[in-house]
Amino acid sequence: MDINMTLNKLAVGKTATIKKVGGEGALRCRLLDMGLIPKTKVFVRKVAPMGDPIEVRIRGYELTIRMEDAEKIEIDDIENGREG
Repeated sequence: MDINMTLNKLAVGKTATIKKVGGEGALRCRLLDMGLIPKTKVFVRKVAPMGDPIEVRIRGYELTIRMEDAEKIEIDDIENGREG
């Protein structure tokens, strides 16, 4: 059974590896330009009080991303902690 886990479902304090970046056209290019590329570790630092957006740490910097966009990023290899 292959269930696709997406970044928007990753809990605070967890680290995962980006598996695939979805979306189309300009949105996909923007996500890739921000460093959200396959095989990169991403750590969820916090979620805004209303649940959107989320703040992640990737490649040594903090990035805030909308839940709608995070839903397009497939992840795997989920582990506890370890800020990237």
